[in-house]
Amino acid sequence: MPELPEVETVRRGLNKVLKGEEIAGVEVLRQLSIGHPDAKKFAKGLTGKAFTTVDRRGKYLLINFKDGSGLAVHLRMSGRLLFLKETKPKGKFLRVAFKLKSGKQLHFEDMRVFGRLWYKEPALSFEEIIPTLGELGVEPLEELTGSYLHKVFKNKKQPIKSALLDQRLIAGVGNIYADESLFRAKLHPQTLAGNVTLTECNRLAEEIISVLSQAIKLGGSSVRDYTDSDGVNGNYQNTAYVYGRKGYACRVCQTPIERVRIVGRSSHFCPSCQKRKGSR
Repeated sequence: MPELPEVETVRRGLNKVLKGEEIAGVEVLRQLSIGHPDAKKFAKGLTGKAFTTVDRRGKYLLINFKDGSGLAVHLRMSGRLLFLKETKPKGKFLRVAFKLKSGKQLHFEDMRVFGRLWYKEPALSFEEIIPTLGELGVEPLEELTGSYLHKVFKNKKQPIKSALLDQRLIAGVGNIYADESLFRAKLHPQTLAGNVTLTECNRLAEEIISVLSQAIKLGGSSVRDYTDSDGVNGNYQNTAYVYGRKGYACRVCQTPIERVRIVGRSSHFCPSCQKRKGSR
């Protein structure tokens, strides 16, 4: 699933090309890809809208229009928003096509069909049509601190890896960057969150910010389906310390990287660099 760096990369790309563009028409090829309202009202409501800015909240793209309306997009497992400068044949996984008055197009493709799009009427907020937006935790690149982590981890009996994936605590961090941040902070993923000290939380907060920032510079990670708005793959996966490297030598100490499942999710770590404490 695209995480914060991938969604932020798409946001920045779309901000460069969509401003001033106007939607001439919308074709919905898969009605279940629309979260609000129904497909017919979705297409009608967006027709004629002029783009202003593209924002991000966690893993959600929030596209704003001149009249105060908006379009929210969650890419989920395999969604892609592609900006096309010229008309191309409809791809096999095209779910929604936005035709622009300039002759260009914006395509939402989604192979695994978990992605969703929502049209926000001018009188509504994004949180009113997507309640989970209001439940998201802090934005790590703007608000995350060690003291915040220490506070929200207090007394938690779950592994720290699980806590990092809780979007109600930190918005946008997923499996890849949780593994990478824990490695760089020298914390075992099965360490209980409530046992992490303030000093360790300070180090973890710094590494989360560092990892996410580096991933954005590299265009995110293309492990399976992800590309940016131009169809270009990310490169962070080629520099990862632990994620996807089970059995390979640790880049720091040469110990083979191991993988365990924590609450149904794969977690990669170095057993030498990340000592286990207080796990269950």
